[in-house]
Amino acid sequence: MSIEVKVPTLGESVTEATVGEWLKQPGEAVKADEPIVSLETDKVAVDVPAPADGVLAEHKVAVGDTVEVGAVIALLSEGGAGVTAAPAAAKDAPAPAPAAQESTTGDASQTLSPAVRRAVLEHGVDPSTIKGTGKDGRLTKEDVLAAAKAKDTGAAPAPAAAEATPAAAPVGRNVERVKMTRLRQTIAKRLKSAQDNAALLTTFNDVDMSAVIEARNKYKDLFAKKHDVRLGFMGFFAKAACLALKDVPAVNAQIDGDEILYHDFVDISVAVSAPNGLVVPVVRDCDKLSFAGIEKAIADYGKKAKEGALTMEDMKGGTFTISNGGVFGSLMSTPIINPPQSAVLGLHRIDERPVVVDGEIVIRPMMYIALSYDHRIIDGREAVTALKIIKEAIEDPTRLLIDL
Repeated sequence: MSIEVKVPTLGESVTEATVGEWLKQPGEAVKADEPIVSLETDKVAVDVPAPADGVLAEHKVAVGDTVEVGAVIALLSEGGAGVTAAPAAAKDAPAPAPAAQESTTGDASQTLSPAVRRAVLEHGVDPSTIKGTGKDGRLTKEDVLAAAKAKDTGAAPAPAAAEATPAAAPVGRNVERVKMTRLRQTIAKRLKSAQDNAALLTTFNDVDMSAVIEARNKYKDLFAKKHDVRLGFMGFFAKAACLALKDVPAVNAQIDGDEILYHDFVDISVAVSAPNGLVVPVVRDCDKLSFAGIEKAIADYGKKAKEGALTMEDMKGGTFTISNGGVFGSLMSTPIINPPQSAVLGLHRIDERPVVVDGEIVIRPMMYIALSYDHRIIDGREAVTALKIIKEAIEDPTRLLIDL
């Protein structure tokens, strides 16, 4: 008996997705609720589980195809043992590119994603010798980079990389054409739309991080022991942002047609890095959360992003965004707002720099912070005031406790 595998409901207003990766091939045994295909929506990747125990009989669509909610994407034969005969897979499955066919991990026979495959080719490592840390044991780009770093410098290139390079191609002059993922296409469109539609402006300030660093060093061990989560800098900045947004409501507002929507709550979108690009899950009611609550929410989102497990609900909404380019070494930037939001706070790396304090030159750990905003709704005075409130709260964390 054949069972149809259909595209599930993907979230409010989301009607279609792109087939990102088949996690199971025809002939393989699957268990109920085991992921068999990964779909990419405009915001997140969604794994589609098997509806019952059985054997995957047929792929009805290929990687890269656009599918609508409710469309049949595979057939499952209920019951029976898995058959791994190559002819069956060749007949029923869309033929992958040669490099992707060779790029499998051990006996899992999982096709590598374009990013992982590219890393394999660039670093000349054998994917079959690497233990995957991703979901269901899949290889991630980080796994490949770690293996390349650990590899002896005199080792011969992996066979897969050698076979994937055309014999006639000059050494070091290879070009790989990879279709943009649906998520990357959406990111590109939204960022360009923000530049086209909003009157973007950025204001800067610098922050002395001495007090926050001292507080963090003093309490981080007790904090971790009590709350089972690391005390980072993001909790301080999120709390400081809440103060600023309450005092300057326009920074927490958004334009809807010819009206302005003011929010009496603060839902902060926190930019985190995911395998397919930057995503912004939302820490809801941030103004009502404790430091531990904020840090736990951010840590959970970071883990889910790395595993590709973020949901549509995680990404929904948000009234303000914080993006921390400092973790990648950024000194200064002009972040782009996340529509329909009207402002974004950019954090950067901490450098020891000479500053003047009470008439004396001293060395202090300093960070540049940037607030990009939509000048249609936020005046310069309001933007500068909001950023100044954040600066003062970070330099004197006591303000966070007495709501000043």
